[in-house]
Amino acid sequence: MRRCVALGLPAVAVTDQSNLFGLVKFFRAAEAAGIKPICGADLWVQPDGQGPHRITLLCQDREGYLALSRLLSRAYLEGHAGDYVAIRPEWLAADHAGLFAIVGRHSAFGHALAGGRLDAAAAVLDELAAQFPDRLYVEITRCGRDGEDAYATAAIALARRKDLPLLASNDVRFIDQEDAEAHEARVCIATGRVLEDPKRPRDYTDAQYLKSPQEMAELFADLPDALENTIELAKRCNLELSLGTYYLPDFPVPEGHTLESWMREQSRQGLAARLEKHPLAEGRSRQDYDQRLETELEVIFSMGFPGYFLIVADFINWAKATASRSAPGAAPAPARWWPGRWASPTWTRCPTTCCSSASSTPSACRCPTSTSTSAWTGATR
Repeated sequence: MRRCVALGLPAVAVTDQSNLFGLVKFFRAAEAAGIKPICGADLWVQPDGQGPHRITLLCQDREGYLALSRLLSRAYLEGHAGDYVAIRPEWLAADHAGLFAIVGRHSAFGHALAGGRLDAAAAVLDELAAQFPDRLYVEITRCGRDGEDAYATAAIALARRKDLPLLASNDVRFIDQEDAEAHEARVCIATGRVLEDPKRPRDYTDAQYLKSPQEMAELFADLPDALENTIELAKRCNLELSLGTYYLPDFPVPEGHTLESWMREQSRQGLAARLEKHPLAEGRSRQDYDQRLETELEVIFSMGFPGYFLIVADFINWAKATASRSAPGAAPAPARWWPGRWASPTWTRCPTTCCSSASSTPSACRCPTSTSTSAWTGATR
């Protein structure tokens, strides 16, 4: 991001392949640097009986972010294909609100052009233009790769004919041009090749470094509209994220109860049931236990986490009800002390006055983490 600032870039996009794992870190770094973050992903689209092709999706707003999240989640749930995940064309057709689509050399459009199938390429553009009205762009890159010039010539002509905007793009793989050799070494490591192998694929060039606005303007001097469209697209991408706020699922509670009142009632009943089976700790009275319970509950409520504790308890209760062996993992707060009747398989009576968990104290100001592991399936829930 420091390099983007030095180059005077007003906005920058990061599109990971089939994921948004770097989104939060990128978003924070860009905003801290005073640069507009543009969020999206490169997705593989795989029709029945065909190989995959690529499409880039950028988030116009929160609606687009949610649509992209759903598509990616579905890809990982239903779209595994060897060592990658892909979405189906019909998934994209049904869930694309708030997204911009960019098609380039590796898209279905680009593949059709490479095969000389102009009618098929035009049909791809027509279909996508109907799905993404005023939100479809044809990408042009100039990185010196094989086939790039031929694609650009055909793509520009067809985009003009279809009245679709061109997009000047820079397929960045490394920061500085001198980093190209190190990037090639990294590619060889990932693919099990060696640099000296004359038969290894050369998919990248030393021109795929982070260029300045001046370099891009010179590179696309004959396509000023493509440069203007790139700036306009950046202006149209306006995703806002509320970071640092927890959004927990709505846990259903009986009518007449709030999350707090339901957790308090169940906790008190659970404590009474436990103490019927286990004696009080030496030197402690029932009042001590009641007071400790109220203290713990107030800590949880003051931090806004009653729903979290109820969710964790529900997981463990389900495991117990289905005879699945379970035990708390990194969840000392809800599972090691909270004496709800379904909070944990066993409850260790602690005679001390310490808080139940360092991760569940007001000073920590963060959501306590939790895992519950089934001993039978070995799966972390």
